[in-house]
Amino acid sequence: MVEIGDKVICINDAKQPHTVEELNKDVPNWIKRGKEYTIRAIIDSDFVVGVLLEEVINSPVYFKVVNKVQEPSFLISRFRKREESSVAVEEEIEKLINT
Repeated sequence: MVEIGDKVICINDAKQPHTVEELNKDVPNWIKRGKEYTIRAIIDSDFVVGVLLEEVINSPVYFKVVNKVQEPSFLISRFRKREESSVAVEEEIEKLINT
């Protein structure tokens, strides 16, 4: 389970061939596989859980399926939570580099 503020790694940035054109129009700022992101909001619809990210912001659009205007979210399944042990190691490496 993820929470707001959690660091996640994108594991799937693929777009389905039949949705590429619409996604490119509605979601111009897209995620990149292997990149780290910070969750800023969790959108739990009746049928899917999506996340908004600190590093990726898109303009709100109308979604017929939920009958409202909102910022496009990314499926939570496109990410994995960053392991805390790797966070500690990366912070230690950063300290060594900056000293």
